[in-house]
Amino acid sequence: MRSLQFAELCVKRDSLTRNLPEGKEELQWVSNTSTLIYGEKDAVLVDTFITVEQNQKLIDWIKSFNRNLTYIYVTHGHGDHFFGIKQIKEAFPHVKAIATEGTVKESYKQGGLIESFWDKLFPNQIPEPQVFPDVIDAISFELEGHRLEIIEAGFTDTANTTSLWIPDLELLVAGDVVYNDIHQYLAETTLSTRQEWIQTIDRLIKLNSKFVIAGHKIPENDNDPKILVETKQYLLDFNRLDKETDTALDLFHAMLKLYPNRVNPGSLWGSANAAKA
Repeated sequence: MRSLQFAELCVKRDSLTRNLPEGKEELQWVSNTSTLIYGEKDAVLVDTFITVEQNQKLIDWIKSFNRNLTYIYVTHGHGDHFFGIKQIKEAFPHVKAIATEGTVKESYKQGGLIESFWDKLFPNQIPEPQVFPDVIDAISFELEGHRLEIIEAGFTDTANTTSLWIPDLELLVAGDVVYNDIHQYLAETTLSTRQEWIQTIDRLIKLNSKFVIAGHKIPENDNDPKILVETKQYLLDFNRLDKETDTALDLFHAMLKLYPNRVNPGSLWGSANAAKA
C-alpha cells in the first residue's frame, strides 16, 4: 500500500465583520484553507471556499495533481467551508460530498442565509443553486486503503463541528476547531460552549499530531501542532477578559493588547459584541 501525501491551498478574502473600530486596517482580512489528501491515483478534498472565483482557483489546483477526486469532506456547516461543492461536483462529476449528520443540518441553516447575509457581503459571488453534503453514517472512510477518521468536536466556533484525523500521516485537518494566528470567531459561542471547545482541544492534543491544519491560517505559517495550545490559550484569555471588562470596546482592546498581530480583528469585534450583548 502506497503512502499518502497532503497539500493545502490557502486563499485570502474579506472579513465578514467590516464595521469595526479604527486601527489594525492592514490586518482586516482572513483566509480559508482547503486540504487535499492524495494517494497514487485518488484524492480527498477537505472543505471548499466561498466565491465562484476562489472555487475555480481550487478546481484548477486540484486538477494539477492529476488524481481522481473521490470525496469532498466538509468539517462543519459554515458557508465558507462548503459553498464550493456545486462547482467542484461539476468539475469532478463522480465526487461525493460528505459530512456528519450534525454538519449537514448546520449547512442547510447556512443555505437559508445566502440572501440575507452572504450575498450582501459577497454580491453575485456565491455559487447558486447551493449543493449540500450528504450524511456519512460512519466514523471513518477510506482513501486507497488508508483510514480517514472523523472526530466529533461538538460546539467550537459553531455547533456540530468536526476534524479529520489521518493516522498514517499523523495529520489533523482541524477545520475551525483550531486557528493559526487569526482571531477566533466566537460570536456564536457562550462561556459554556467555549469550555466545551477547550475540552475538545485537550482531547486533540493527545493525538500527538505531527501536522495540524487550521481552517483559517496565515498562508505562510507552517502547520505546527503548537497551534492547538495557542487556540486553547486564546479561549482562556477571552473568558478571563470578558469577566474583567464592562463593554465590548473594553474587551476588544484588552484582547488586542494580548494579540496585537493576529489577523482579522473584525472577528474579535464581532465576538466582543456578542459576549457583551
